[in-house]
Amino acid sequence: MFNWLGLLMPIAYIGVLVGSLATFSSLYRKRKAAKAASLAPWFEPHIPRNIYLSLLHLEPTPGQKPTPVPDSVLRAALLRRATEDIHRVLEIRGAKAALGVLVQRGSVGDDLWQRFQRAEQEIEEELRDVVTEANAFSPGWGASIFQTANEMASNIVIRKRVDEIQAKAKAETEWWEKKRATIQSEFMKELNEGSEATSTSQRLPTAAAVAEKGGSDEDTVFVEGGGPAAVGAKGSAKKKKGKK
Repeated sequence: MFNWLGLLMPIAYIGVLVGSLATFSSLYRKRKAAKAASLAPWFEPHIPRNIYLSLLHLEPTPGQKPTPVPDSVLRAALLRRATEDIHRVLEIRGAKAALGVLVQRGSVGDDLWQRFQRAEQEIEEELRDVVTEANAFSPGWGASIFQTANEMASNIVIRKRVDEIQAKAKAETEWWEKKRATIQSEFMKELNEGSEATSTSQRLPTAAAVAEKGGSDEDTVFVEGGGPAAVGAKGSAKKKKGKK
């Protein structure tokens, strides 16, 4: 006779073990999902998406005839939504490599990495939703909407950069005017000091010139008319008279 009692204990042990593992896995997943939901979002609220959804599901005012939103307005709102998605995609791509290195080094916690991964999933779902909405307006528009949005995003970045430069232009101009006035005043001061030093040196003789002038006055020798040749001629004339 087969002993079922001997197999009952191992089967019961396996059942309890599997049940414990399933309970632990379920609790861990719920706890992880709750923790991920409690984390702060990576991006700020998606305002262009909220505007588009509000226009798409706009309810008429009570007592008034419902007026549908024109397709041109909805298309513009969807394009603005896609432009914001382009900005977020670029930010995700720029931060992924650096954040991955920091996580590997242990410089940041796992909470930040979970926030980033959730932001990646949200942006992927957002891109698929935009493509679906664009194809609903016009078949095939979903393939080119992000190209147009990319051009608009680049234009916005350039415009912001130009505005920043123009905002700094006034301050930079004032600083340069003050700097130029200071340099000009210092240069004119140096020129005035140089001209004064030159005029003073011209009015006052130098010590070497004074010494040279004094030495020439002391060394002056007065010579009588005729010089040594005349004296010699007078002596020879006297000798000739004595001989006579």
